[in-house]
Amino acid sequence: MGRVTSLLDRAGTPAPTPAAAPVLPPLRIGPITVATPVVLAPMAGVTNRAFRTLCREAGQSTGFDPGLYVAEMVTSRALVERNEAALRIVTFGADESPRSAQVYGVDPATVGAAVRIIAAEDRADHVDLNFGCPVPKVTRKGGGAALPWKRQLFTDIVREAVGAAEPYGIPVTIKMRKGIDDDHLTYLEAGRIAEGLGVAAVALHARTAAQHYSGVADWESIARLKEAVRTVPVLGNGDIWSAEDAIDMVRRTGADGVVVGRGCQGRPWLFADLAAAFNGSDARVRPGLREVADVLYRHGELMIDYYDGDEHRGVRDLRKHMAWYLKGYAVGGEARHALARVSSLAELRELLDTLDLTVGYPGADAEGQRGRAGTPKTPHLPYGWLDSRELDAEFEAKLREAELSVSGG
Repeated sequence: MGRVTSLLDRAGTPAPTPAAAPVLPPLRIGPITVATPVVLAPMAGVTNRAFRTLCREAGQSTGFDPGLYVAEMVTSRALVERNEAALRIVTFGADESPRSAQVYGVDPATVGAAVRIIAAEDRADHVDLNFGCPVPKVTRKGGGAALPWKRQLFTDIVREAVGAAEPYGIPVTIKMRKGIDDDHLTYLEAGRIAEGLGVAAVALHARTAAQHYSGVADWESIARLKEAVRTVPVLGNGDIWSAEDAIDMVRRTGADGVVVGRGCQGRPWLFADLAAAFNGSDARVRPGLREVADVLYRHGELMIDYYDGDEHRGVRDLRKHMAWYLKGYAVGGEARHALARVSSLAELRELLDTLDLTVGYPGADAEGQRGRAGTPKTPHLPYGWLDSRELDAEFEAKLREAELSVSGG
């Protein structure tokens, strides 16, 4: 089966434009230089090695140097306990460089130990810390996007991570949200604290935990963070559905690069568009259904490889991607339902071959928002969490329960 680079050649892969001027200079994260300042956001259950391969191949297909592709979040406790699933998450392909991992945790010592494992065992070249998770079962225990409210705890976690990585030359970055809600914003303070502690970059998902993924991302907050954090790169995240959105964000905010999450779900070729756009080319990938089916099938092959040849597990994990890949294309409900229940690679091939693969790119129907936006939600927090910025002993004990294998944000 061909690589995404060859598959997308038939779909209008952007060609290099040597005379074009890059929109931004290369992104520098400590010793790492990212020529195209685009980062694949870590998404639990999505950005495993298989999907990262598709995104990276798409970016490389343009002839421009690609961006940075971050693995899905790993919890610090699971990594320290050497959980098999956690270790799989921080196992990268031989052709992945730089290797980028994201760690989530609420106990400074455990986070430090997890980062030390990654660094000492040469498991990654870059570590990101997650302070953006809005999931209730995390925030109700004070973790994720709720954690920076306790400024000393936030400070201790970042300090431990940076200290653990420093002897190995591994840069540490943070990804966060604006705060808990509009009345409890923490991003400016957290950005300045992290900068002072030696992080290599800060990224902001321009929503609060209360917004979850709803509404419109507040790009102006990215601009304000850029004004507050002056010595390390500031990256913007939120509502980047196209290459044009990414260029618009950096021009409006002054951000040093972008972090792309839901916009690439079912569209790994978005990284071809992004690589082209940031290097001054207006060429864009517009795949017909045949090209989408080819990429989807390759995704299935890569998923099986990721799960060490377990075909059922790999194809079952692919099911969640079906609706994203087929968004906007003329595929009937019966076929969509069957694809969402596929259980083998042969069945996947058979079902894809029953589609009308002559269907072209559907235009706007295949673009725009992807994934579930949902509605605003009152954040679930520990009782009395907002009463003080400090952390008492009772809350400290409860926080240790928040290290669960859940979605990052």
